[in-house]
Amino acid sequence: MVLCLGDSITAGYGLDPDRAYPALLQEKVDAADLGFRVHDAGTTGETTSGGRRRLDWLLEQFDVAVVLLALGGNDGLRGIDVPTIEENLRAMIDRTRELRPDARVILAGMQAPPSMGEVFTAPFREVFPRVAREMEVPFVPFLLEGVGGEDDMNQSDGIHPNEAGQARIAENVWPVLEPVLRGLPAAR
Repeated sequence: MVLCLGDSITAGYGLDPDRAYPALLQEKVDAADLGFRVHDAGTTGETTSGGRRRLDWLLEQFDVAVVLLALGGNDGLRGIDVPTIEENLRAMIDRTRELRPDARVILAGMQAPPSMGEVFTAPFREVFPRVAREMEVPFVPFLLEGVGGEDDMNQSDGIHPNEAGQARIAENVWPVLEPVLRGLPAAR
């Protein structure tokens, strides 16, 4: 199983669940005949701290082959300090490796809105690729590439992707997810 651990973006806030990017990734997995299930573990308002608290339970509930960590957006909106975000990301990767040694982790990058100021946004933006590099996990450079800040890709709130935005997120994730799935010994 591919576990998509995320926030309202992963959960497909404001949309039918079958239009959220995890469901769209399932369509891609099926079309490629890879035999994996994709599970949407997105929760509205989730932060890296909340994901860290939920992770053990999720890993115990499911036979996880891949964890897609797609958290950090709410941390950025709330101005959570970058060292805490980094600690949480590293802890989730370590914990997945501890509880599911055969599972792979993919980290999705996130960016804070410019309104947070460069003093915050620069270190925030840099933490994701650094953690991915140092912990040697595949990396989606920016989950919301082509979506964030684009009116035609978001709902009226300007934060949550619409159907087109969710489709673009699936396109952003798939080039990283597909080779990981193909590299696994057996679908689960």
